[in-house]
Amino acid sequence: MPIVEEIEKSLPFWMNRMGFSKTVEVPEGDRLGFVMLLRDGAELMLQTVASVQKDEPRFAGANRTALFIEVDDFEDVKKRLEGYAIVMPERKTFYGMREIGVFDPDGNTVVFAARIAE
Repeated sequence: MPIVEEIEKSLPFWMNRMGFSKTVEVPEGDRLGFVMLLRDGAELMLQTVASVQKDEPRFAGANRTALFIEVDDFEDVKKRLEGYAIVMPERKTFYGMREIGVFDPDGNTVVFAARIAE
């Protein structure tokens, strides 16, 4: 679960660009403190630093998250990332994956990967 400064800043990336839908949201004052997103059976939760500080203060100072998301349609991911800053250009790995990597709006590392057909 990525811990973010502002959920509202991350939603355009995850919903508009990557195609997730918001299924649950929990307000924290006049902002969002937590959301649950869903796409094709994959569930992603985002929680703010402020919300984590209230919920479990020991986790609030933790490092950001690195996500490895396996996808079925790599070309769809590439289209969704058009115009977005790519940190790790597309590559093929020795372990049989095609990958591309970005930082989400809060600096979390996100690697999208698809198995290379044999």
